[in-house]
Amino acid sequence: MAQQVLPEDQRLRLRQQFDQRPLDKHAQGWDELWKEGTTPWDRDRPSPALIDTLKDKKHILGTPFRKDLATPGDPHPPPRKRVLVPGCGKGYDVLLFSSYGYDAYGLDVSPHAVDRANASLSEPSLPSKYPHGLNGRGQTAFVLADFFKDDFLASIGGGNFDVIYDYTFLCALPPSLRPAWAKRMSELLSPTGHLICLEFPLGKEPKMGGPPHGLMPQLYEQLLDHPGREVKYNDGGYVVEDRSLDKSADALERVDRWRAERTHEAGQGKDHVSIWRHLQAYRQSVPSL
Repeated sequence: MAQQVLPEDQRLRLRQQFDQRPLDKHAQGWDELWKEGTTPWDRDRPSPALIDTLKDKKHILGTPFRKDLATPGDPHPPPRKRVLVPGCGKGYDVLLFSSYGYDAYGLDVSPHAVDRANASLSEPSLPSKYPHGLNGRGQTAFVLADFFKDDFLASIGGGNFDVIYDYTFLCALPPSLRPAWAKRMSELLSPTGHLICLEFPLGKEPKMGGPPHGLMPQLYEQLLDHPGREVKYNDGGYVVEDRSLDKSADALERVDRWRAERTHEAGQGKDHVSIWRHLQAYRQSVPSL
């Protein structure tokens, strides 16, 4: 009889996997974890917080169609909006976006994760697990690639994504890559697109290390106010807020934030969801600014 692997043992294994590992070996580290089945972040279903966001925030996100590209008199619907989910794992959230009518693309550095995500596309239960509504089902694709490189863009129609979704991605990155994360989000998001962040884990002491690394609301603000700029931390690992500079031209502005009423058990009572837009687009949508 196989010995049961406790969640805390898996989390310890996860931290040990990346302790002292060079950055250029992190992709291999994630793939090893998927291969051996040490995936404590895998919840086997989409995030309930994302489900509620897609249902309740339509007044921000709009429809899954690019209505600005509609041709008057054309009976065919306009192109679908495009979604990117970096660090998608087995792709539950990608499949959810697709069921809502978006063309959704999942990205991961682990071949084993991408293989499993692609295998789910042929499961007989897929239509019942992810039923589509009146908007129909969008395209779904899973890509083996590095989020910080451009190699994958040509295969999925370029960047300029209408929605980017981050959950258990930023928290998995070494803190040294956080400024690059923010810069990349700003570069890949379309001028009128939305970045959705399911902020996790909040309330975890930063000095405990990771992954997942503890995050805080101020971190998102400091990163996205000046994409690419280094963030300052105190001795405890907490963000030192710096308001000395105006937001940069490529900044992302938060348009909404709320505590998730429903989320995975690990973040219940703490998880928050935030939605961001390019600063210039946000200012144009709010006349008083």
